[in-house]
Amino acid sequence: MGAAQRVSMTDVARRAGVSQKTVSRVVNREPHVADAIRTRVQAVIEELGFRPNAAARALVTRRNRRIGMVTMGTALYGPTSILQGVDAALRGSGYHLSVARTQGGGVADLQAAIDELVTQDVAGLVLSEPIDLGHPELRLPGGLPVLTFGSPTTADESAGTRPDELVLGADELAGARAATGHLLALGHRTVHHVAGTAGWSATARRIAGWHSALADAGVAAPEVVHGDWSPRSGYEATTELLRRAGSDAGTGTGTGTPVTAIFAANDHMAIGAVRAVELAGLRVPHDVSVVGFDDAPEAEYLSTPLTTVRQDFAEVTCLAVHRLLRAVEGRPPAERHRLVPTQLVVRESTAPPPETTPPETTPPASTPPDNPHP
Repeated sequence: MGAAQRVSMTDVARRAGVSQKTVSRVVNREPHVADAIRTRVQAVIEELGFRPNAAARALVTRRNRRIGMVTMGTALYGPTSILQGVDAALRGSGYHLSVARTQGGGVADLQAAIDELVTQDVAGLVLSEPIDLGHPELRLPGGLPVLTFGSPTTADESAGTRPDELVLGADELAGARAATGHLLALGHRTVHHVAGTAGWSATARRIAGWHSALADAGVAAPEVVHGDWSPRSGYEATTELLRRAGSDAGTGTGTGTPVTAIFAANDHMAIGAVRAVELAGLRVPHDVSVVGFDDAPEAEYLSTPLTTVRQDFAEVTCLAVHRLLRAVEGRPPAERHRLVPTQLVVRESTAPPPETTPPETTPPASTPPDNPHP
């Protein structure tokens, strides 16, 4: 079937060997369809790329004006801000939000949360961190608009995504590049990175931006250390960085690159990094500059206000939900991928690196010291 020809419900019914009414029941997630038939029809829907037309989608949304959202059961600033933003954006829209929380990013947990929402006959689905774009092992119903927060990884917007998938998020890669570039422009020879939890798409994007900025400057990337987005993990990761480099005050025993600049993947880990620097007998930013990411509310009220990358969660979620509701109502946007710019906010936690102090020398014994009493 030609790519330009729209796939109809009749085409699906003919290929699956069932009636058009059965296809309609599967698309609208109605009961009283045998599991084997539902599975066969769903496979054909995915194969042909069938999408319900606006009228069919309107019938569904009139029956259940509810949006489902899968998110982690966590107090982390980023996921919590996205959840609050989605909830706020839906107010007054006539749609209600159903939330399924997971305790981790495992496929089984995520799939169970998705299945729970699908059984509620939601009109659209929102997938928040740490679900990565185009997760190959997740089963999602055909014809159900899905919104994910992130960044497209290819210029071809149709590659690796479902026909009903919308992707919208802050430009984290550019934000990480800006943070790293700011530190390099101050004169730091390199920038160490305290990354987020391994496996999270946000972690990968921020590492990529940091690495890209270093590569553009011709600087070799130091080894990444990972935290889990918490202040404690930022403290522990930075303590390890300082230990490796021998940057603890007065040691001079390290063999690694001196740590003068740290880019942490979120503000809470940056707060832990600042504490580790201070307990090592060093000062921020006189000895070590620190940059965070997110611009959490407390960032500008620390004893040393934190330089960070601001991503506007309210704007991102508002735009994303608007696009999702258009798709739910049969009016998908012309572009399915969109990045919202981030902003580098420079405060007092960054400065040029400390000047290298020449080693002290002892004058020869035969040479009298300069007159100490002018």
